[in-house]
Amino acid sequence: MYDVAIIGGGPAGSTAAALLARADRRVIVFEREKFPRFHIGESLLPFSMKAFTRLGLHEKFLRAGFMKKFGGEIIGACSDTGTKFYFKDGYRSQTDHAYQVTRDDFDKVLLDHAAECGAEVHEETSVERIEFKANEVTLFWKTRCPDEVGSARCADRTSQRDVPTTEGRVRARYLIDASGRTSVLGRQFKIKKTYDHLQKLSIFAHYDGVWRAEGIDGTLTVLIRAIDRWFWLIPLTAERTSVGVVLDSETFRKSKLKTEDFLEEALAGQPIIAKRMANARRVSQVYVEADFSYRSAQLHGDRWLLAGDAAGFIDPIFSSGVFLAVFSGELAADALDEVLDCPRKTKRLFARYEKAVNRAMDVYLRFVDAWYTKEFIEVFLAPRNVLGLAPAVNAVLGGNVGNSFAIQWRMWVFYFLVWLQRHHPIAPRLTLVPQPEECSAAFADAASSL
Repeated sequence: MYDVAIIGGGPAGSTAAALLARADRRVIVFEREKFPRFHIGESLLPFSMKAFTRLGLHEKFLRAGFMKKFGGEIIGACSDTGTKFYFKDGYRSQTDHAYQVTRDDFDKVLLDHAAECGAEVHEETSVERIEFKANEVTLFWKTRCPDEVGSARCADRTSQRDVPTTEGRVRARYLIDASGRTSVLGRQFKIKKTYDHLQKLSIFAHYDGVWRAEGIDGTLTVLIRAIDRWFWLIPLTAERTSVGVVLDSETFRKSKLKTEDFLEEALAGQPIIAKRMANARRVSQVYVEADFSYRSAQLHGDRWLLAGDAAGFIDPIFSSGVFLAVFSGELAADALDEVLDCPRKTKRLFARYEKAVNRAMDVYLRFVDAWYTKEFIEVFLAPRNVLGLAPAVNAVLGGNVGNSFAIQWRMWVFYFLVWLQRHHPIAPRLTLVPQPEECSAAFADAASSL
């Protein structure tokens, strides 16, 4: 009998597993993939730094070579310069940086750390079925590795289709579903609800040789807002950069282009990107991710909690995915650690967990809804040092989703200004559409300008 079983070894599952194991709880983790494996979501937020400190991960991050990230820059597609924000300037900021990471390495560091803390980790093992009883949960698992049942290391992975599977079951007192967007319990209970207005698609790849600014500005995540799409440039290492575009799924489908051709054309159509990528070369395949935003209608039951992407996903903008995963994983571990000692607190603590995670997702949902209006970028690109609005917006961009009234009322004012911009412009109007001659000039002058 385990204290807690966890489905999924990503950031949410690994965070919860490490914290519970360090609290001397008996924890088992089932991860269906073999780490390292490719994943998107490469930019972290500073409000995860406290959790990383608590977990004792910073030294491992530095050994892994993860780049420190000091803020971001948002640019309109019709301009050469944008508005930069640095985490140190956020309202009551407690750190000046986060990290830019390659997710395959980052996720492996977290999962290996959970195992080192004492969690029992089983990779390449999927949970096929779950049964709930009055005092326990039974998980029926299946592994692809016959020689070391449920082991994190498989002796022969050359022909997964031909490897016979091995099955078994385990019992636990409680369950955390951190299985990502496929959400095992979300499917079982049919509680996953999508946001129809946020049916977006990401097309992206990794490049070497993308131009960057000097100093800490070369670590910033760059977001470029066009009229019907937005782009990211995320520095991952000294040489490598993640570059992608996010747009409505229907727009890509109507183009009838291959993903490689669509990405190439989309990047070439943005002068500021064309300049930065004049000497770049693609070093990965072109990936496509359906970033369909969704929420689960409930995040807890009598013996289970949903964490990370299993609880919900609110668009890739503002890099909230990993932050919310670590945030919910930490909260889930703390709730269960207390519940295991005092089961009569279950109802209150689980409800408090759900409220905190939903509040965090609400903060980002409102931010995302505003981002997809033209007025948001017009107001953001014309910052004014009034009422301390900029530090408050900066704090939310950094992951501050708490109950600070000082931030909340300033965000209300910011959203009011976005609404006002729609009816009575208080900032310059932007087309968010680069002129064709700008693109031609970008290509012609790229070498000399760099």
